[in-house]
Amino acid sequence: MNRPIQTYYPPHLRVCFGCGTDHPRGLHIQTLWQDGQGICRFRPAPDCHGYPGMAYGGLIACLIDCHSVGTATAATYEAEDRAPDSAPPVIYVTGTLTVRYLRPTPLEGELVLRARCREIRGRKATVECAVFAGEMECARGEVVCLRLQETDLPQTDA
Repeated sequence: MNRPIQTYYPPHLRVCFGCGTDHPRGLHIQTLWQDGQGICRFRPAPDCHGYPGMAYGGLIACLIDCHSVGTATAATYEAEDRAPDSAPPVIYVTGTLTVRYLRPTPLEGELVLRARCREIRGRKATVECAVFAGEMECARGEVVCLRLQETDLPQTDA
């Protein structure tokens, strides 16, 4: 995979606020798959603050959530030895999200998220993710991702 996994999502699923490539005001989180881990680089907007100079905790949770789902998706394609644009698409949603805030996350500068899929079992994938500002680990999360079939999704007219 030489481009973000989110660009392989089916067009009608690219609307997520966090990672949807087609969301007009979204965060556009991008997960790159490198050497068995998901890497995301993100620069928070100045208005994404909690207290002055610190990133809003909900933003950190959203980053961990969407990046972990992207990591589970990429890991599943790799585990199934198939291309990310092959059918049927791998679709995950968040089952549980646990976030531990280790220290305030600076609002200025680039954040780097590193995630690994710890386990894929049946329709569940468990992903561990860490958020770094420079060399400082600021938050850590675990996401249990639930795999869906396209028929599990609500039907829309779009």
